[in-house]
Amino acid sequence: MSITQKQGASHPAQALPHRIRDQLRFDILTGALPAGTPLKQDELAARFQASRIPVREALRQLETEGLVAYPLNRGAVVIRMDVDQICELLDIRIALEGYAVRAAVPNMARADLEALEALLRACDEADSVPDRVDAIRRFHLALCAPANNTRLRRLIAEYGLNTARYTYEVMSQAAGMDSPQADHHRILEACRKQDGELAASLVQAHILETKKNLVAMHRMRQEG
Repeated sequence: MSITQKQGASHPAQALPHRIRDQLRFDILTGALPAGTPLKQDELAARFQASRIPVREALRQLETEGLVAYPLNRGAVVIRMDVDQICELLDIRIALEGYAVRAAVPNMARADLEALEALLRACDEADSVPDRVDAIRRFHLALCAPANNTRLRRLIAEYGLNTARYTYEVMSQAAGMDSPQADHHRILEACRKQDGELAASLVQAHILETKKNLVAMHRMRQEG
């Protein structure tokens, strides 16, 4: 059954590009569509049993998220970044999320803390690495939401998406989830205590550790 057929009367046609975008985003973030993969509109239209119009819109949305690029005189491709570029994005996340969490913690209500706790449970209960990565990405975004800064939140969401596939790669190679998940619980505990400075420093240290693991993994591949 095609996506168009699935949508029915309760799913307007304008939702179709979003659904194609979401599936392609998942494929990119999990490595099913590796960096450099051409994203041919005709092939994608056939895959999703849709016209090229919603496919084109989905690709443009992924371009704004930094996951797809349009090289000169070529069609869309999955964007390729080297380890230095990824580290730059993680450095930006360290700065943005540290600032946002510091501003967010004083504004956190019980509902915010409960939402964060639910996301950590979702991570604990996830059956796959992609689901864990998605829960963690949403946890980081929810941490920053009470800062009540729409543009800052949009930037954090963008950089979180840009680095999620590399987080997935690091986690896929990791022996377990105990260390990063312990970080998340410490961050949540600092939020409960209304300690914005501690929460911010824990978030920044956590992202820095991800960066170090990524660099170490890259070095091992080069040496191997």
